[in-house]
Amino acid sequence: MKRLFVLLFSFLTISAFAEAPVEGGEFQPGEMITHHIADDYIWHFADGATVYLPVILLDNGQLNVFSSHHFYDENHETVPYNGYVLEHGRIYRASQEGEPLEEHAGLYDFSITKNVASMFVSVALLLIIFFVIASRYKNNPGKAPKGIQSFFEPIIIFVRDEIAKANIGPKYERYMPYLLTVFFFIWFNNLLGLMPGGANLTGNIAVTLILALLTLIITLFSGNKNYWGHIFATPGVPTWLAPIMIPVELIGIFTKPFSLMVRLFANITAGHIIILSLFSLIFIFRSIAVGPLSVAFATFMNFLELFVALLQAYIFTLLSAMYFGGAVEEHDHSEEHH
Repeated sequence: MKRLFVLLFSFLTISAFAEAPVEGGEFQPGEMITHHIADDYIWHFADGATVYLPVILLDNGQLNVFSSHHFYDENHETVPYNGYVLEHGRIYRASQEGEPLEEHAGLYDFSITKNVASMFVSVALLLIIFFVIASRYKNNPGKAPKGIQSFFEPIIIFVRDEIAKANIGPKYERYMPYLLTVFFFIWFNNLLGLMPGGANLTGNIAVTLILALLTLIITLFSGNKNYWGHIFATPGVPTWLAPIMIPVELIGIFTKPFSLMVRLFANITAGHIIILSLFSLIFIFRSIAVGPLSVAFATFMNFLELFVALLQAYIFTLLSAMYFGGAVEEHDHSEEHH
């Protein structure tokens, strides 16, 4: 345990200095934190360890592909290239003076940004791990799990028994692929985001929006007559209240995925901001007394974020299963039933 603590302490110290300002420059904590949690066209791990990602632009039907390295000079200042300029994390058409033009109609950006690259890494990791697990189940049927299979099997069973079965009921099997995928996708990306130089993928509201929309679409297409009957003809509610209840129920359909989106986005982003703010104290106070204290608090927060990474994956999956269960649940509101 002591070795683990020392390793994590060193790991976090390295991540702090990976974001440290250049010698002689004034440290701007806001810029450092924003740079870490925001998407970008480069993937910066530490000084001297930067991956320049491909820029893919479709401008009025013309495809332009080049490296984002061309947008930076020797001092890492942004410069125009090929008629485009990078400004505040977005690519614009450039004027003759190199200034960004407000007119961007017909310009579509399909670039591989840091978040996209991180998503590719996590998806590749998921595919490799679960293809290995599936092959071991196939080659060793009925035998006790070993290695990586023994680590993931209890988690998979937990998602099946405690989340899917408990909240959806007999029809849980059709939703298991989605629930397992969304659980491990969120969990893996939460963990990858805690690594030095890691991308804040699940702290990107566009990503959480798509995940929430997928849950909403599955819920709506799974809804049976009882589900829609509760929305448009709520049992036990007087008819004269229908003009009020129907809009309320319809709004409730969309507030549920909205809460999924905001909860995941806010919790993951807040965790990153707190850890980076603690690291920033080292460079703000420039005191040898503050450094170890700051890293110690950041270490505690990082342990907490490891728990939050799993908790947020669990909550998102649990609530999705509850929404699916409400959509497929069979109700009997007859007097005899009551």
